[in-house]
Amino acid sequence: MAKVLIVAEQRDGKLKRSTFELVGASAASGNETHVALLGQGVEGLVTELASYGANTVHVADAAELKLYSAEAYVSVLASLVPSVGAEIVLASHTPTGRDFMPRLASRLNVGMASDCVSLQFQGSNIVVRRPVYSGKATAEVEFLGAGPRLATIRANALGMTKPDTSKSATTQKVAATFSGLKTKVTEVVQGQSARPDVTEAAIVVSGGRSLKNAENFKIIEELADVVGGAVGASRAAVDAGYRPHRDQVGQTGKVVSPTLYIACGISGAIQHLAGMRTSKTIVAINTDSEAPIFQVADYGVVGDLFQVVPLLKEELKKLKDH
Repeated sequence: MAKVLIVAEQRDGKLKRSTFELVGASAASGNETHVALLGQGVEGLVTELASYGANTVHVADAAELKLYSAEAYVSVLASLVPSVGAEIVLASHTPTGRDFMPRLASRLNVGMASDCVSLQFQGSNIVVRRPVYSGKATAEVEFLGAGPRLATIRANALGMTKPDTSKSATTQKVAATFSGLKTKVTEVVQGQSARPDVTEAAIVVSGGRSLKNAENFKIIEELADVVGGAVGASRAAVDAGYRPHRDQVGQTGKVVSPTLYIACGISGAIQHLAGMRTSKTIVAINTDSEAPIFQVADYGVVGDLFQVVPLLKEELKKLKDH
């Protein structure tokens, strides 16, 4: 059994699904599971974390933490990790996690593994797997030497455990001090989108440059609405101005690992495959039977997406209605 500290990720008082994955995985392995909850007015989230197996939630509540800042997060965590005596520190591999975790590793002078797609607890140590060579292979990583082991885990990689509302957790308040901060976040402007984020969604429907213009992405959106999924895009589609960068899936965009990934009119360039190769089930629709996307797809349709996608939408809608 290890003493594990998980850094919770929340925005506007709502916890990310990937945080529950980490808490559940740690608790299921019998670890002493601690959670660091940073923000302002976030103590009400403790009950939800407890339902997934958190034993102790360390709440750092301060105005400096209302908006995410890597410098402020590391300032709190660098003192919290040794005070808790954490042997393992985990965070989600999101834009937030991959921003502050390397800084924290540097501050603590310990090693870190990023973008891990599997996690095994071995006493006070962990063994993880992470993609290398643009996802063409995975490397097994073990930690050597003393000090806590730090890792960021890809969303949807571990699976969700069922919450148990009868569970409770101890709350400990963290006295955070922020002397000497060199930066301050004053405002976060969010894009207007009611759809789930591609990194969190269980189903992602992505389109490529073959859609020809932004208006044609409507058929991708309609399919996503039927299955309750997020809308993604290839780099070529984003570069052409069809979708905003927040929807880009790939090495230079967002890395996703959904239960179902539907690629429409995407050839499967190396950088795109690196961002979605670990999806549980991949469906590809493309007119080119030799497209690289078919090499990683579980199911493939060689055909015109403008004909196939509407038909697929109607069939899925019938299944959903019945």
